[in-house]
Amino acid sequence: MPDEIQPIGASSPAEKPAEENKAVPSTASTSPAAELPATPAEAKPPNPEAPKQPTADKPVAAAENPAAAAKLKAPAAAQPAVAGAAKPAATGAAAKPPAAPPKPPAPKTDPWESPLIEKLRQAYGSGLREASTYMRQNYMVVDKSIASDVLRHLRDQEQFDYCVDVTAVHYPKRDEQFEVIWILYSFARNQRIRVKTQIKEGEPVPSAVSLWPTANWLEREVFDMFGILFTGHPDLRRILMPDGWKGHPLRKDYGLMQQDEQWVKTNLGIESGQ
Repeated sequence: MPDEIQPIGASSPAEKPAEENKAVPSTASTSPAAELPATPAEAKPPNPEAPKQPTADKPVAAAENPAAAAKLKAPAAAQPAVAGAAKPAATGAAAKPPAAPPKPPAPKTDPWESPLIEKLRQAYGSGLREASTYMRQNYMVVDKSIASDVLRHLRDQEQFDYCVDVTAVHYPKRDEQFEVIWILYSFARNQRIRVKTQIKEGEPVPSAVSLWPTANWLEREVFDMFGILFTGHPDLRRILMPDGWKGHPLRKDYGLMQQDEQWVKTNLGIESGQ
């Protein structure tokens, strides 16, 4: 019987869609090993003859792997140090504060030896109590009885023609509580020196206004702040505090918040501290 003629445009069995031509795999002709997916190496069953590796959860017994067991049992100090690893900070009683840095050495006072000091020693002997250098500053301590003579000698004979300052320091625990200081400068020598003398409470000091007129206002300030009298001063009165004020603010025994309450009330009309 002749083959049936396919109409034009009809698709042949080979041209059917892939969904219809999908063949059902035959299990009889396919090997089971070929159809199963490949098993990764991790999923392979363990080899009972291979040595077991240590893990964090279950360390290997010493009988199975002595080297690994010894490494796990070793103390932390025996472990090799890792470069750059931070050391644990000390806590509790073991923590110690950092050591304080050493204090720098205190400046030393050295003897001041010079032709000027030799001249003064020859002229005044033991009246020159001390001649020293402290932090590259030269000073001399003279007896109060010769202070005026030494100052005149320095101006007339040694060219110390400028009185830079007159000041004082209060040492309440000393017998001679006050130290009066003249700071002198020589333009010809380009040299600065200090002349000091020590006096007791109430003892006067000769004024230097006749030697250096600028000492006028400087001595008034010392009188105002310390209560030191300068004999021969032309106008010794207060220069910073008001007239009639009680006390001398730069004395060490003058309180930080101390005021003349009576003066404040009388002259300002208010209570002290308002």
